Amino acid sequence: MGRFSERVTLEFITVLEIGDLRKVLMSACLLGKKVRYDGGALSVDDQIVEQWRSEGRIVSVCPEVEAGMSIPRPPAEIFKGSGKGVLNGGVDVIENDGGKVTNEFLAGASIALNLCRKFAIDIAVLAEFSPSCGSTAIYDGSFSGKKVPGMGVTAALLREHGVHVFSQYEIAQANTALLATSS
Repeated sequence: MGRFSERVTLEFITVLEIGDLRKVLMSACLLGKKVRYDGGALSVDDQIVEQWRSEGRIVSVCPEVEAGMSIPRPPAEIFKGSGKGVLNGGVDVIENDGGKVTNEFLAGASIALNLCRKFAIDIAVLAEFSPSCGSTAIYDGSFSGKKVPGMGVTAALLREHGVHVFSQYEIAQANTALLATSS
């Protein structure tokens, strides 16, 4: 088998497969890509992430951008609920100007799930507090900066389908889980 078996590039999804190593889905903003609502990144400086990069384990995605949202874009939060509520249809994702972007967030979550299925990914490292990617806490929907326990839409969908979701503060735990599931 050749060293590089497949290359896939979408707007902000990049995959470089090397051999048969297990992949990790990772928020593009954590990898330095300027895809956040404000046009910035949330780069993490971590030796484990650098090792994953060098091994070709990372599949990066920004669910919002892949769903067609612009950079920059208005800030969005889940209004009075969490990602599970959005998936169940009872809660919306709204922008600070009142625009409803629930469908875009659902589409982005679906794209992330499809990547997990395509590349047999069961470990994800996503940006905490994001209305898409937050894994343990998100903003409360008031645009006041208040954080509450809960998951973003993508994190909730991935967990619903058996993907282990970690935040950028849990990279060591994600690596332990990755190595435990590696063949």
